[in-house]
Amino acid sequence: MSDPPRGVEAERLAGQLLEDAGYEILATNYRSRAGEIDIIARIEGLIVFAEVKQRTGSRYGRAEEAVDNGKIQRILATADVFVAEHPEFADCIWRLDLIAITLNRDGSVQRIQHIENLIVD
Repeated sequence: MSDPPRGVEAERLAGQLLEDAGYEILATNYRSRAGEIDIIARIEGLIVFAEVKQRTGSRYGRAEEAVDNGKIQRILATADVFVAEHPEFADCIWRLDLIAITLNRDGSVQRIQHIENLIVD
């Protein structure tokens, strides 16, 4: 059996990071006509829409630099769809987070960073 694609493994690592921090995973790879959200999680009365980015080394930029305004707008539009489809979350506060994973060349994890309240200019 072959190893899972790195993107799938990165999302698994990110989900584990959130669960270890006390978040409940509500959905993974949520898709709508507006776009896709890697992980949707909840902690207390807060809904988190998390984008997961992975890079190997920094040759092509750091993982945390890989989200632009266009991507954020698509995630926010998708978050609106999710909340509309799940009225039980209508009164929750929500935010957009980034989980940036940097791998070594051998595929081992060099660094995982959870950035809350992602805002890009």
